[in-house]
Amino acid sequence: MGWMQTTAERRADPKALWSEVKSVIALGVNYAPAGEPMEALAHKERGTISVYAQGADYHDVIKRRLKRLAGWIAETYGAEVKVFVDTAPVMEKPLAHASGIGWQGKHTNLVSREYGSWLFLGSIFTTLDLEPDAAEADHCGTCRNCLDICPTKAFPAPYRIDARRCISYLTIEHKGHIAREFRQPIGNRIYGCDDCLSVCPWNKFASQTQELAFQPRAELSSPRLADLAALDDAAFRDIFRGSPVKRIGRDRFVRNVLIAVGNSGDAALASVAEARLADESPLVRAIAIWALSKLLPKEVFEKLKQRYAALETDAAVLEEWKNNPLSP
Repeated sequence: MGWMQTTAERRADPKALWSEVKSVIALGVNYAPAGEPMEALAHKERGTISVYAQGADYHDVIKRRLKRLAGWIAETYGAEVKVFVDTAPVMEKPLAHASGIGWQGKHTNLVSREYGSWLFLGSIFTTLDLEPDAAEADHCGTCRNCLDICPTKAFPAPYRIDARRCISYLTIEHKGHIAREFRQPIGNRIYGCDDCLSVCPWNKFASQTQELAFQPRAELSSPRLADLAALDDAAFRDIFRGSPVKRIGRDRFVRNVLIAVGNSGDAALASVAEARLADESPLVRAIAIWALSKLLPKEVFEKLKQRYAALETDAAVLEEWKNNPLSP
């Protein structure tokens, strides 16, 4: 739902509408899981997908609801409205903090005394003039669980995050090759990371979400790495239809899966990685090499290198053959 433009001037200059915003309505939706997400990390032969991405795409679910609410506001009060659900450069966490929903914890995510760290956020910008709520106070105290648990040390200080080191960024937003220093710490996290959220003490007050759309789909709850590594583009799109995972594409996803394969310590998964040495994607081929270097004896790895490296034309893939733990 966009702004209700009533004059030619507004249609000619949409930016002028922002000067008319008088209120922002911030909203949070609970997506707390039933169990402890970090328990899945112990099953190395399976992948771990962030809790928020195991169900339906929250963008679609929440935006539909916000549009209904915004439509009611527009119809009832004659106000102009626009909705956002992580779909524009809107600072939703500070807005939610200012609205009293919670506070930004030391992990920079929003924390609620009622729902812990498990909240989706959305907002409605409106020309309706509303009385503001009081902001929530910070209740982190001396706790630093979220800072200490981070596998890649992505928090240089409390309330600060280096996104370039964050596993959620690396496995979702980062489009290229993942630096070697981060591959082992990633473990079997194939889409996102919940560690800093999971250890928050305020989660003891959270109750499992009752939203059916956010219940984990069976095929996205600890899926087998062997199955995921074999996905082609069509199969990837089919499995992740309606899931936020779909947006990163097959190649980046299989890249993540192969990192988990390499970290599994399971030599039986070497054949899965070997099958990807001839993959069309250089991104996939490169990480398949790294995975094999973690799973195979040196002499077996060298035979594969002799076979495939001579045919390789991509510089990054050749670099992976050259600089790996098993190279002389």
